[in-house]
This record gives sequence, structure tokens and C-alpha cells, in this order.
Amino acid sequence: MTRKVIPFRRFRLTKIVATLGPATATPEMIRALFEAGVDVFRLNFSHGTHEDHGQRLATLRALEAELDHPIAVMADLQGPKLRLGTFADGPVTVEPGHRIRLDLSTEPGDATRVGLPHPEIFAALEPEAELLVDDGKVRLRVVDCSPDHADCVVLSGSRLSDRKGVNVPGVVLPLTPLTPKDHEDLAFALDQGVDWVALSFVQRPEDVAEARKLVAGRAALLSKMEKPQAIQHLERIVELSDGVMVARGDLGVEMPAEDVPSIQKRIIRESRKAGKPVIVATQMLESMIGSPAPTRAEASDVATAVYDGADAVMLSAETAAGTYPIEAVSMMDRIARRVEQDPLYRTITDAQHPDPQQTSTDAVTAAARQVAHTIQAAAIVTYTTSGSTTLRAARERPEVPIMCLTSSLETARRLQLAYGVHSVHSADVADFNEMVQKAARCAYEDGLAVEGQRLVITAGVPFGTPGNTNILRIAWVDAQ
Repeated sequence: MTRKVIPFRRFRLTKIVATLGPATATPEMIRALFEAGVDVFRLNFSHGTHEDHGQRLATLRALEAELDHPIAVMADLQGPKLRLGTFADGPVTVEPGHRIRLDLSTEPGDATRVGLPHPEIFAALEPEAELLVDDGKVRLRVVDCSPDHADCVVLSGSRLSDRKGVNVPGVVLPLTPLTPKDHEDLAFALDQGVDWVALSFVQRPEDVAEARKLVAGRAALLSKMEKPQAIQHLERIVELSDGVMVARGDLGVEMPAEDVPSIQKRIIRESRKAGKPVIVATQMLESMIGSPAPTRAEASDVATAVYDGADAVMLSAETAAGTYPIEAVSMMDRIARRVEQDPLYRTITDAQHPDPQQTSTDAVTAAARQVAHTIQAAAIVTYTTSGSTTLRAARERPEVPIMCLTSSLETARRLQLAYGVHSVHSADVADFNEMVQKAARCAYEDGLAVEGQRLVITAGVPFGTPGNTNILRIAWVDAQ
């Protein structure tokens, strides 16, 4: 049976993640986002209800069935949010040198004290520790502390107000990344069948291991790198995760701004070395929340993430609540495509190839990239069940698409996040020759190749053995 022809093949290899929200809740807007270039849809559980997220996911699954093309959905958990209490008479004015006490009381505060209902913070604080309030707009230094209070002096800033966020850089807090709300959200998301779960507030490898037990293989797990403490355990966290996000929001608050670009490059490099998808996120096209065009600095920021070799770039409020969500996706698509057409991009990418591991899979996938370049193939085709072969191929950053043939719909969806991957959910095949014929037909139907072009095909024989890639074949595309 002939599959439906996909009318909008992506002409870029870097993926786009977009957040759904009030501005993009309707089926018409969700379809428009997909057609504009979104590969992965993010459901932000910091906002909205389970009913909201359930309806958006149902819309995505209906669209997926209509187009016969896998769509990935990510549930992004809120994690613990550390916030001040309230003030009795509204915002208070402070200045450097001002003294204020933080305590566990729920009574409304004033200029001399305010509640901070998080005993875990006081348990970890020591004199001279710094606290950042309201994304660093107010900086406090601890003068004296106990298990139920901290006397602080204001270092900078001028205004404190209700429920502003608190960051504690340089301190490992005795907090699990999964709050009671997160447990409820995670159970709902898994029951709904999301493909990726993004874990916030990761500090240690143990945080990832705890979440992995709860997910129990029902979705791929992505760790958000937003705490300086996580950077100290970067290699181990990447190893335990299925993917990584460079979440530059809190990371940019808790670390000096001048350190964030190098940290971003380090995370991308480590993720690519491990063959794990990596997303760059936060404020990428933020001005497009209210403007139809980005700033030049924002366009450069997106381009830098692509030059660095990220698997995906992400939009947050731009598509969730912005006035120009479709324009933001289209702009991100154009920037990524333009970078990938730059000869310098390929020079940089090829110069940063991580060494292959001493396995047959890496040997074959590394050879597939080289062969595809030499014969100017239209695409590399991987046949996979678990997705491991396709991820190793994506690690090579080939200059042509990677068409993933898999009988697992869950695998097809998850791989939509990976660099260059065009997933095709297809029935299993009996032998290698049938797989070659199917690969040629699907590449032609999906617009990845035209008649007479060649494909580089990898697979493992016998079929069904994860990580057993041991065959490379060159095939011609024949429309018949």
C-alpha cells in the first residue's frame, strides 16, 4: 500500500521545538505551526491545566494520523519553584546595605522581614552565601543564619515584591527535582503518551536516576541544564539522560553572563560526543513575542546554536503567548537553513566530529557519512527498532537527511528531536532486500530523493538486535 506523500519535507537538519500555549491552542494554529516547521511540540506544565494539555496532545495525535507523519511531544515539568512570601503593604524599597530577615513565617512581610517558605534553603545556607531574587534584580548576602531564618544584607537592587523567585547559586539544595505537582503531572503526561519528559532543577546524577525510575521507559528523559551544580556533573548527567537542554534562563541568573556562552558550547559538545540530542533554549527570539521581526542579536544567537551543532533550537513564550507565533517559527526555520547552507558551517561541523567508539555500529555509521558525501547520496537510511542506530548516525552530523525506518511508532516519534532525522513508521520487513526496496520507495514518496539518486542504507542483521548495525548498502531510487 502506498503511503501518503508528505507535502512539506524539511529542508534543514537542525530541528525546531515550539511551546504550545494560549496563543497556539487551536487545531488551526497547531497545524500552522507544524507546516511552518515545528518538529517537536512542548507542553509546559508550569502553566495550564491537565485538560489544556490533554486537548493539545489529542489535536497533535489527530494531525499526526492525518498526515501519516510522526510528531514528537514533550512534557516539560515545572520542578521546585523557590519564591518569597508576600508583603503586607505591597512592594518595599531597598538599597545596598539594607538589612532584611528571611524566615519561615507565613505572615505578610515588610521592609525588615519576609517569609521564604522553603526550609531546605535554610538547611543549606551558610554565612556569605548569596541569594538572587527576581532573576537577580536584587542580590542578598547572608550575614547570619539558622535552620529557620537568614539575616541578609542587600548588595544590589531597589525593590522587593510578592512571590518573586529566589535562586541560590553555588549551593546544592537538598531538594528533589520532582515536587508533588510534578509527580501528578508526570503520571498524567505518561498516561497521555508523551514522547519526551523534560526534567527541571537537575543538580546531581541521582536526580536523573530518580526520574528515570518513575518514567520506567514510557518516554525518553531529557535533563535541563539550568543549575551550576549540574555542570559539575555534566558527563554523568548526559550519560544517564536520553537528551539534554541548555536552559539558559536560570543558568544565566546563577552564573555570570559571560560564562553562559562557553557553558553552552561545552554542553553541546558533551552531548554530541555521547550521541544524545541537545536543545538550546530560552530567549532565542524573545522580542518576537510582540514584534514581527527579531533583533539582529537574536538572529545571531539562533545561528550560533546551529553553528555549535545543536540538534534543536527552541521557542518558548514566542509561540505559547506571543503575537507572532507562526512568524517566529518561520524566522527560526530561515535562520537554520541559511546557516546550514554556509560553507563555513560544514567546515566547523566536520572539524568537530567526535571519534567513533570501537563498535561495528559506529564503524558503519561513520562510513555511511563518508560514503554519502563521496557519492552525493540523497539521504542516509537507518533501519532501527530502539533508535540507537539512528542516534549514532545523527552523532556523525551528515550533510544529508537521515531517514529512519522503524516499526515502532514510539521510536519514530522520539527520533524527531534528533539532528537530520526524518522518521518513517512502517511495518516490519522480512529480509534485507525488502528493506532496501522499502527504503527507496519511502525516500521517493516523502520527497527525500528523486528517481536515479542514490541512498546509503545501514542496518543490522539479524533484524531486531539493538545496536547491531553491521551492513552498509548503496541503492538507487526507482519510482517503480
